[in-house]
Amino acid sequence: MRAVLQRVRKSSVSVSGEVVGEIGGGILALMAVAPGDSEREVRYMAEKISNLRIFPDESGKMNRSLLDTGGEIFVVSQFTLYGDCRKGRRPSFTAAAPAGQAGTLIERFIEEVKSLGVKTAAGRFSAMMEVELINDGPVTLILDSEGAL
Repeated sequence: MRAVLQRVRKSSVSVSGEVVGEIGGGILALMAVAPGDSEREVRYMAEKISNLRIFPDESGKMNRSLLDTGGEIFVVSQFTLYGDCRKGRRPSFTAAAPAGQAGTLIERFIEEVKSLGVKTAAGRFSAMMEVELINDGPVTLILDSEGAL
């Protein structure tokens, strides 16, 4: 699994002009699934993101996590994170999992994060979404389960 994490003051997602979810302060997680991913990657990513210390403490140092701050997470499925632009002019998405597998594992990720006690919102899988956010910092990180397990 791969994620682009953005620390946000707030974020929302709209589909066809309708807001389908929104959060206050926390993390916007753009998530993608690779063909070989499984429950193991889901658990790793949920634990890692929920406990990642990217929020400031009293001294302004990044020492607090979503769990420490009571922050929220907005999960948006984005298969294009596995886009390969090295050859030609059109990205190849063969490194992304098929939609059925990806949808199932993204849903499992959301359930896992909720089970850890993080308030969660999600985009609409396979929909054309408009994502709005106010980046806080800015703080943007890339997390990949490949090679971490």
